Amino acid sequence: MIQKPSTALITGASSGIGEALARQLFTRGAQVILVARSEGKLNELAAQLTRTHGAQPQVIAMDLTRPDAGERLERELASRSLQVDFLINNAGVGGFSEFWAQDPVEIQNMIALNMATLTDLTRRFLPGMVERGRGRVLNVASTAAFMPGPLMAVYYASKAYVLSFSEAINEELRGTGVSVTALCPGPVDTGFQAAAALDQSKLLSGPHRMAMLSADEVARQGVEAMLRRQPVKVTGRINQVQTLLPRWLPRSVLPRVIAAVQARREP
Repeated sequence: MIQKPSTALITGASSGIGEALARQLFTRGAQVILVARSEGKLNELAAQLTRTHGAQPQVIAMDLTRPDAGERLERELASRSLQVDFLINNAGVGGFSEFWAQDPVEIQNMIALNMATLTDLTRRFLPGMVERGRGRVLNVASTAAFMPGPLMAVYYASKAYVLSFSEAINEELRGTGVSVTALCPGPVDTGFQAAAALDQSKLLSGPHRMAMLSADEVARQGVEAMLRRQPVKVTGRINQVQTLLPRWLPRSVLPRVIAAVQARREP
């Protein structure tokens, strides 16, 4: 159950899992703050939620890759007299390429968004939750967090950071009334794949595509896990099995297996 009144801040809320998470929290009675770079998409989602449910979401259009994004967002919330009871760190990007050939700007943006901004926002809003004795953080990681990822080296490494970071601070918060959940979906049927150029990979063909969950299902499972204070939630049975690969395979073999799974498709 969501205690009312409660406010949920969702980053990357303009599409995909972020949009689905916003809908889940909104329909469960939370006031939602939608944050992403695309103001048009945010306003469209806010209008849909208002028509359906009556309440008016808050919209903040912002580039979260900027070094001062956390400070600017915190100031904007203070100017609107908004506190954060549920922090949903969903914003993230990927990239499909050999590391040595990847655009350096793309790499820096990935590090900034997937790790630096997530860490900064968590640090900014956790103290208030601890002081009030209630709150939740949902950090969207990935099944990629459990293994190395040739052809997506930085993305996989960034999600490993999110998982480790989330588990550690969740333990630190024991007894405070606040918890952190790492949501670890596998490939999800969203626009993320196209943006990350994953249409070139075998990962999204054949049985892998058939096993993909919808963004709505991932969001539902993620919100329920967060409300239960579950430290880690891997969505989907096949994904749960895949996260056990590091236990079954030698470290020297695992990168080769992952490289084969997500190698480029033949033209």
